Amino acid sequence: MTQRTMIQAITNALDLELERDPDVLVFGEDVGKNGGVFRATDGLQDKHGQKRVFDTPLAESGILGLANGLALQGFRPVAEIQFFGFVFEAMDQLIGQAARMRYRSHGRFHVPLVVRSPFGGGVKTPEMHSDSLEGLFAQSPGLRVVIPSNPYDAKGLLISAIRNNDPVLFLEHMKLYRSMRMEVPDNAYTVTLDQAKVVREGKDMTVIAYGAMVYTALQAADEMAKTKGVQAEVIDLRSLSPIDTDTLVASIKKTHRAMVVQEAQRSAGVAAEVIAQINEHAIYYLEGPVLRITPPDTVYPFAMIEEEWIPDTARVVHGLEQTLSL
Repeated sequence: MTQRTMIQAITNALDLELERDPDVLVFGEDVGKNGGVFRATDGLQDKHGQKRVFDTPLAESGILGLANGLALQGFRPVAEIQFFGFVFEAMDQLIGQAARMRYRSHGRFHVPLVVRSPFGGGVKTPEMHSDSLEGLFAQSPGLRVVIPSNPYDAKGLLISAIRNNDPVLFLEHMKLYRSMRMEVPDNAYTVTLDQAKVVREGKDMTVIAYGAMVYTALQAADEMAKTKGVQAEVIDLRSLSPIDTDTLVASIKKTHRAMVVQEAQRSAGVAAEVIAQINEHAIYYLEGPVLRITPPDTVYPFAMIEEEWIPDTARVVHGLEQTLSL
């Protein structure tokens, strides 16, 4: 076991899979000699060679087009979109091609590719770098969407994604890259792709979050426990598509109240889908409506005011108090 940050856990996962499977390839903008803008691929080209870890032109559509073609030929490409806000250039390759290929070919072809990309606010990036666009892709049949919130999960989920025969969008919150360390096994291991995790046990209400909002939810739950004696259960979704409805329902059967927290804009996002799933599968266990805490429906703001936009602990605490009062 080694103490690792999330970025170190991701590098370790890529290193182990490159070593294990000669069909694994890693490529993207500056991922070779420079090791990527966040150094997620640092040292991998030196170890595995330029044919396994290589730079691409600054062309997201080309990166994903290459990944599709390689996956259809039996490789397991891991392509990096340098910042998730740049993914619009590759929407057709990812949603129109990769996600549809198994359906289009009547099951004859699989596209076992992984698209890694950093996203998320709180780190003062320029425009188009911090956007939370996961909701656009969670609605796309045939595409898995995964967001880890800690180093252990990041390594295990990434290894699972690389070994999976579905295309997987693997999103990494920039604020979590180096904000914590935890014990991570040195050997390869997997974490189930489509399973949520209860990260704080509670009996009074359920709080559902993912990515960096897991820690905001945990801080709010701790504050409610200290000031109100309320024990909130916190669930880390980890998989946004598919959503682990069973874990959500099991929690709500116990707590009878729920709230969802997300960093993406309010309308038509993952939180809305989670609430719909709860209403369909657990409405008779609820004692009040399911609330959601989100930013407003605006473009992600410039860096000087992003703290006002992203949900913080105080807003989540207020939401918890509202949920309990309904």
